[in-house]
Amino acid sequence: MEQEVPVIIHSSDEREPETQGASPIPEQVREIGGTLSDAVSAFMESEQYEQLKQKAAEVKTYIRENPVPAMLYTLGAGTVLGFLLKRRR
Repeated sequence: MEQEVPVIIHSSDEREPETQGASPIPEQVREIGGTLSDAVSAFMESEQYEQLKQKAAEVKTYIRENPVPAMLYTLGAGTVLGFLLKRRR
């Protein structure tokens, strides 16, 4: 059983009038996205970002050199967080 499906191709220039200004939310989202993008770009250019990358490299090195203590620290932290979150429920 075959059916013909009509296909309508719209160019990017042709927009329906009700979709252009229908809701203020897309403009607000675009503003927030731009603000976040600017903030992330500024952070990535800052000295704190370089320090963070350096500390992350140090942590990776420590974990590779000392896997058992690192795993025990992680297990302990997970246990403590588990108990704390369980008590709140």
